[in-house]
Amino acid sequence: MIKDNQSRLNRLHVLLDALVIAAAYIFSWFVTLQSGWFGTGGVLPTRFYLGALIIIVPVYLLLYMIFHLFTPKRVQGRRQEFANICKANVIGLFLFATVLYLGRKNPYLYEFSIRLVAAFFVTNIAAETLERNVIRQMLRTMRSKGYNQKHVLLVGYSRTAESYIDRVLTNPEWGYQVRGILDDHREWGKEYHGIKVIGKLTDLKTILDLNVLDEIAITLSIGEYGMLEHLVAECEKSGVHTKFIPDYNNIIPTKPYTEDLQGLPVINIRRVPLNDLMNATIKRCVDIFGAVVAVILFSPIMLITALLIKLTSRGPLIYCQDRVGLHNRPFKMYKFRSMEVQDPNQEKVEWTTPHDPRVTLIGRVIRKTSIDEMPQLFNVLMGDMSLVGPRPERPLFVERFKEEIPRYMIKHQVRPGMTGWAQVNGYRGDTSITKRIEHDLYYIENWTLGLDFKILFLTFFKGFINKNAY
Repeated sequence: MIKDNQSRLNRLHVLLDALVIAAAYIFSWFVTLQSGWFGTGGVLPTRFYLGALIIIVPVYLLLYMIFHLFTPKRVQGRRQEFANICKANVIGLFLFATVLYLGRKNPYLYEFSIRLVAAFFVTNIAAETLERNVIRQMLRTMRSKGYNQKHVLLVGYSRTAESYIDRVLTNPEWGYQVRGILDDHREWGKEYHGIKVIGKLTDLKTILDLNVLDEIAITLSIGEYGMLEHLVAECEKSGVHTKFIPDYNNIIPTKPYTEDLQGLPVINIRRVPLNDLMNATIKRCVDIFGAVVAVILFSPIMLITALLIKLTSRGPLIYCQDRVGLHNRPFKMYKFRSMEVQDPNQEKVEWTTPHDPRVTLIGRVIRKTSIDEMPQLFNVLMGDMSLVGPRPERPLFVERFKEEIPRYMIKHQVRPGMTGWAQVNGYRGDTSITKRIEHDLYYIENWTLGLDFKILFLTFFKGFINKNAY
């Protein structure tokens, strides 16, 4: 069973990490100080540099422990693990620099090679990442072939139990083997994708006494939560690792997160990364810089467009339209005018249709190529919009859609954007509003700076030409 081998695997992992840290350090020492590639070697004796490993290895292992780098890799993401490796090594680099600075009066520390420290930082991140990916691949290969399995019992038949089974069967490399389900409302032998109901909830103690399980997953339906305290106590008494998988997917169809309120766990229904001040500040800085650069780069195109509009039709160059933005606040969104001047009351209630006679000749071109959207760069500079985010809608349609489409108003928890995840996936113009909102919610809940750059990159290649623009 896994629980009999996990401690040995953990000790082996610590030993491998210690060897990798030492190897990365020695390699960096050789390249920077002994190879001659970067000038003459250091003035300190070799035994001093190599003796430093006595301190470096334990400190780095402690940092890896702090950043959870010895946790099992069954479902831990590669990106999260790489981020933790980088964080641990940044702290290690900071400690290195602090010790060398505070000890600069010591001749040994004063002469310690900065080149070695920098090379070790880069080499160690690369070596640790490589080592852990090799281990991950080996373990997943073993698990997909039936080795290194973790035996799990599900307590409660629910939508959550079915979802758990679906994921386990889809990912055999995780190495989970579901032995069965206990439930009071399903007859013995009922199965879901080959996983059978093997007893009632009252049979839990008997099964736990057999000591054949690595893990219990409590997957009660929400109506059975009154039994949760008793079941948890029973599992804890046996010493078997226990997980609770809540059955709220149809009630809270989001990716919630938990925060600690002086010991009281509070579940936030929706995680919005841009509610974090640091994330919001970084995104705003990128918006300002990007908008300034875009205004400079596209100013010739905007100037030519303005001249063509002025020469071919009467009316203002810029068209201002009321849209709903961050926190449901209205703002004026700017566009190059692409239609003949019309009655405001008529314009507010009508969608643009194919071959719409109101659209000018120049208007058709700039709408197809999204040039009409370029004045929104000034909305970005003013803070009404972002370069990337859910597209804003007119107040009339917001009032309509919030009654027709579940979770529609969630999009107003972030600044609206000139382009977005829905747009680069083809949901622009006369397309499904529901699909558009699904993509907007994905963006809101999974925002990263990298995702913003990805959307901007995709916009250049497939976002400017809009086949649904009339």
